[in-house]
Amino acid sequence: MVSSDAAPNADAALEELYAAHWRSLVRLAVLLVRDVPTAEEVVQDGFVAVHARWSRLRDHDKALAYLRQCVVNGARSVLRRRGTATRYAQRQAGLPEATAPSAEHEAAIGDRRAAVLDALGRLPERQREVLALRYYVDLSEADIAAALGISRGAVKSHASRGSAALRATLGHLMQETPHD
Repeated sequence: MVSSDAAPNADAALEELYAAHWRSLVRLAVLLVRDVPTAEEVVQDGFVAVHARWSRLRDHDKALAYLRQCVVNGARSVLRRRGTATRYAQRQAGLPEATAPSAEHEAAIGDRRAAVLDALGRLPERQREVLALRYYVDLSEADIAAALGISRGAVKSHASRGSAALRATLGHLMQETPHD
């Protein structure tokens, strides 16, 4: 049980984290789950999880890293549930289990931002997570490694491979897409 003076500290600390990082955490989650309402739920669940575990955090200064990890893990869970639901629906409809194109793919024609999100969505999960944390949340390699529970070398490798794949994909898409 949390002591009576530990709860207000958790509340105040999480209010500060919320005010400072809510938008960037939602942007991160949107990149991973590809829709805003679900991303907001994932982030909110992350805050609830951090609050529930506040008294067990060894270093409260690392609460933001823990929160980011909660968001990434929550996004993974959402994507797993979506995949399972899609495969089940396809089996029920008698369709082959090939993945159906995403809604973003259908809406992305002619829109560079949507093209980037679509290309990012096509990357392997770990590459997508590393690139989102690096370029959209602006984390260092060390912070990304901590958030994902991998080594800095793995972060560099996933970033390099993901960037190369995006350049190859977006180079082709940008030739077809008029620039603003």
